[in-house]
Amino acid sequence: MEGGVRIQETLRVKIGEAKHLPPSSSNVTSGLRDTYCSVALDQEQIFKTSLIERNLNPFYGEEFQCEIPRKFRFLKFYVHEKTVKQDKIIGNVVIKKEELHKYHGKDHWLPLHPVDALSEVQGKVHVELRLSECLDTRGSHMPSHRLSVRVVECSDLTVINGACNPYAEVTLTFGKMQKNVENKRTAVKKKTICPQFDETFFFDLKKKGQNHDRMTQYIVDDSTNAELSISLWHDDSRVSREVLGHMFPGAFLGEVKILLKDLDQTTAHNAWYFLSPRESSSKKHELGSLRLKISYTADHVFLSHYYNDLRNLLLKSPEVQPITSSAAYILGEVVEQRQEAAQPLVKVFLHHEKLVPLIEALSDWEISRISDPNTIFRGNTLASKCIDELMKVVGMHYLHDTLKAIIDEIFDDHLPCEVDPTRLSPSENLDNNINNLRGYIEKIIVAITQSALQCPTIMCQVFAVLKEIATKYFPENKAVRYQVVSGFIFLRFYAPAILGPKLFQLRQETPDQSTSRKLTLISKAVQSLGNLVSSKHASYGFKEDYMVPLFRSFSTEHHTAALRTFLDIVSTARTQSRTITTTIVLKEGMMTKRAQGRRRFGVKNFKRRYFCLTNQYLSYAKSKDDEPLCEIPVDEILAVETVEEESFKMKYMFQVVQPQRTLYIQANNCVEMKEWTDILSKICEMNENRLHFYHPAGFVNGHYLCCNATEQTVGGCAPVTSELPDIKVVIDPDLELERIHSLFLSNMEKLEKLQDTCAELEVYSGTETPSKPPTAILEDTKTCFETLSEILACVISLEQEHKQYVKDKHRNTVYGSQETPIGDENYLLMSGHIQTKL
Repeated sequence: MEGGVRIQETLRVKIGEAKHLPPSSSNVTSGLRDTYCSVALDQEQIFKTSLIERNLNPFYGEEFQCEIPRKFRFLKFYVHEKTVKQDKIIGNVVIKKEELHKYHGKDHWLPLHPVDALSEVQGKVHVELRLSECLDTRGSHMPSHRLSVRVVECSDLTVINGACNPYAEVTLTFGKMQKNVENKRTAVKKKTICPQFDETFFFDLKKKGQNHDRMTQYIVDDSTNAELSISLWHDDSRVSREVLGHMFPGAFLGEVKILLKDLDQTTAHNAWYFLSPRESSSKKHELGSLRLKISYTADHVFLSHYYNDLRNLLLKSPEVQPITSSAAYILGEVVEQRQEAAQPLVKVFLHHEKLVPLIEALSDWEISRISDPNTIFRGNTLASKCIDELMKVVGMHYLHDTLKAIIDEIFDDHLPCEVDPTRLSPSENLDNNINNLRGYIEKIIVAITQSALQCPTIMCQVFAVLKEIATKYFPENKAVRYQVVSGFIFLRFYAPAILGPKLFQLRQETPDQSTSRKLTLISKAVQSLGNLVSSKHASYGFKEDYMVPLFRSFSTEHHTAALRTFLDIVSTARTQSRTITTTIVLKEGMMTKRAQGRRRFGVKNFKRRYFCLTNQYLSYAKSKDDEPLCEIPVDEILAVETVEEESFKMKYMFQVVQPQRTLYIQANNCVEMKEWTDILSKICEMNENRLHFYHPAGFVNGHYLCCNATEQTVGGCAPVTSELPDIKVVIDPDLELERIHSLFLSNMEKLEKLQDTCAELEVYSGTETPSKPPTAILEDTKTCFETLSEILACVISLEQEHKQYVKDKHRNTVYGSQETPIGDENYLLMSGHIQTKL
């Protein structure tokens, strides 16, 4: 947090497909490849897709979303080929952080570029340069220039083949043709990505020629003559290179080039630099392209009081008459997609316990305008999008509790379920497949209908409001009370989750073709079963004739009564939530753990284990299918915090503190570490004995490295991080208000035009047509004009605060510091040195 402002960066990526990949040289017969795609922040992989086999135009079709927990320079996408020995990189797409806005929210085909050791660099180097005078050693007593180069340290270097043994080479190139080269190197630092060199090298800047007493001032002044290069290398005997006629082991880690003419010769130059890649000398070939949809946002969130006016304006929306003159409704009208408005609106109103009145007001207005009950919520209105978003925010654990076990069974059993006669393989039997599919559908129906009491309270309150409104406007239609609820909970909640279990975190992997087909058939059945209570036709909702016989088997009075009972219960408002008592898997995956010290003797080494977190236990085993080696009850977790990197010389470490010991765990990357620490903190936040202080460093060699305490159970020396909200709903209202501000700001032109239209209509009193037709429904131009004026005032006021923050930040930022190294184009953009069309 800088000056009370925190930056929240969010990344959402949809990896579509690749096309025209080059044929594989290892598969001479067909040239086809087995490929997958990965996403990386700089060199750190944070996501990868499933493997697509034997295809040069693979369709990946996967989405990934995360909060970015650290600074980064490049967002990278790699296409890999899976081979028997070692995976190979076919090519990559590299996008600078400051250019991500160019690709925001739209599909782009981007060419793949070759990847080699010279292009894959990261990190920064700290150097100190000083130009000084010294006496000529030849006895002329004339002063001569000497350049001293101090290589202080480096940070965040690339790991090569699991190791990093860096050293630096300092090279001075001078002369009109740059043929004169002096080269020096530091000692090698073993097993570190942040080496401390602190070595100084001297270069005499003296012209060689007839006049030995003349200083070579032109070497410093002439841009063609003097360039200092500092390159970093990984000491590796498996990789050799030639320098000045000698062979040195090493792999390139990056370099910095500094023109001496750009330096102030009167003072020392002390600065951090970003390492840069070298251009590859290899020939460039066509490697194909990758279709991506990238959404990157960086929200600068101010302290809560800055949003008071905007917050109050939004929260009074349910009371505004008509609702079309409210700030919430207007936001939904000016954005390109109403889902953009629904996401932050739902969280803000949910946090302030005013979401049900907002949905009630929006739904009442919408339903009052239609004449056919079959068209209720068929469009993408703000009301329907808000209800969709509500179910995602509060209903995920309920969804997992209901469907997770059955989805796992569908994935793991591999039973054939194809019921389309034209798709059957010769070895399949249609009757057996129908029975298999019927069995899965029956299990899902039972699970759903028996889960009514588990449905989150606020979802029930919203469904109760929808039922009441629909019944008010269509009293003669007895089925509308069920139809208005089933349209959401079946068609927009359960069916999409069955069709795409990975998107709803029901499974971690993408289903194969056979499983995907099973899920499609089951999802279709569930959609149609939701209409059983309001349709008298057994084939209702099916376009495929082969699904009708299967559907008839569920069109019984027993099934219909069960579904109606379920819908009746979930559309009855409840005042208290019910605790889900069954075991729910919240997160799982492979990580590295340090021995906990449960045995008195033995080395506390690190081992890879499969971790599984449920709502009852955190456990780990040798593999997913093995019995747990250890189970930690959730109510015995006292704190979950990160661990200082220096404790174990390892990144992405966090600790799970228990009454008698601490479990140290290493995640695979920064995003995964944040996900694990977040969810562990959430699930154990209400524990009675939760700690208020912890040890930020590890317990090593009999003492804590942070405070030297020798008892492992002694109280901590630093306050724990701030407590998190309830596990079911994690809301940052100030962040959501900032996002609403950004939406209004990006649509200022629409807001101003709408305000002008209101003014014209108010003046003309409807007797003439305004010069610009309205972009939204205007029922009361006076109240709408007043709301628009308040919105514009709020947006302008907040934007002035943003501009002042940028000015203050620029004034206080030191270019060349460790936080803002030379080469940081984000700083140059802020300074106006690089012009970009925003």
